[in-house]
Amino acid sequence: MKVTFPHMGYFYITGKTIFEGFGLDVIVPPPCTKRTLNLGTKYSPESACLPLKINLGNYLEAAELGADTIIMGGGVGPCRFGYYAEIQREILEDLGYHMEMIVLEPPDVHLGEVWDKVKYLMHSSWSQAIKSIYLSWHKTYAIDQMEREVHKIRPSQKNPGEADNIFRAFLVDVDKCQARTQVKKTANYYIDQFKQIPVYKNKPVIKVAIVGEIYTVLEPFVNFDIEKILGRLGVEVYRPLFLSQWINDHLFGGILPIKGSKEARKLSAPYLNYFVGGHGRETVGHAVELNDKVDGIIQIAPLTCMPEIVAQTLLFKVSEDTGIPAMTIYVDEQTGKAGLTTRLEAFTDMIYRNKFLGKKEDITSCMGI
Repeated sequence: MKVTFPHMGYFYITGKTIFEGFGLDVIVPPPCTKRTLNLGTKYSPESACLPLKINLGNYLEAAELGADTIIMGGGVGPCRFGYYAEIQREILEDLGYHMEMIVLEPPDVHLGEVWDKVKYLMHSSWSQAIKSIYLSWHKTYAIDQMEREVHKIRPSQKNPGEADNIFRAFLVDVDKCQARTQVKKTANYYIDQFKQIPVYKNKPVIKVAIVGEIYTVLEPFVNFDIEKILGRLGVEVYRPLFLSQWINDHLFGGILPIKGSKEARKLSAPYLNYFVGGHGRETVGHAVELNDKVDGIIQIAPLTCMPEIVAQTLLFKVSEDTGIPAMTIYVDEQTGKAGLTTRLEAFTDMIYRNKFLGKKEDITSCMGI
């Protein structure tokens, strides 16, 4: 059994650590590229949302490397994510790839089914498997902490790209760690490296929150490295959605003492008080929660994503009520980096003028795609 899984941000480190601990032969797909997108787009329904297409491209590229089993998450509710597996299975079969697809449904809904599939995947001792889960959690949490450091440093660093170079080196080293103590030692070393980066201490910086659908928020290829673009524009990014938070909320039942999305869902109630699938409620709730902590909000989502379309409508109302500028960006295979960058430049320039020059501009002009 040679297993693979889809890319989503830095999940490949988490997934690799867990499944290798299960005694499985893991094939990590190549990083998402234009080829990945083209493969997925070529064989997917045109109306399918972008994550389905990119994930299909991941599977095809992993199959070329010898993968015969796909492990992926499942979903419930109105979001189309719950249909991905069946659609992708049929496409792969039609293309001659007879790959086994193991779908891990949300354990808070299908606990017994998930347990059976975990036992099926187990090719090592339970103690080794538990150790791998424990190690993968600490790697994931450390990665998220390092990302937060990069978010703070990017807009003020004197040498553009220095923080990202250090972060890339950290990812390589943390991926190699075989124990929690090694993860902690590696994280501490790179935190010291970040502290040594020369920065402009008095540079005016604006803060912008990034909210939206989890895949488009976390996967840099899909969002054109939006966090780096914003960093170069003098923006400190605040992202409330991290992989460790999602794992704690949905896999561990929120038992770990880290900030989750429960509070955001509560705060969304005056605008959206029922489940619409995906991260629709969280998008609205985070906008309410952060309106006095950031200078602007950017929502990112796949084109035609129903939960985020609902959230966008209400985000407009939150923006009107709180006075915080908000912009929605929908992405698909036709989206280009140049157009996206132009919109970000205009949005951040407006925020800068409002904050530092006292020139108030119409915040509602930024809504839409």
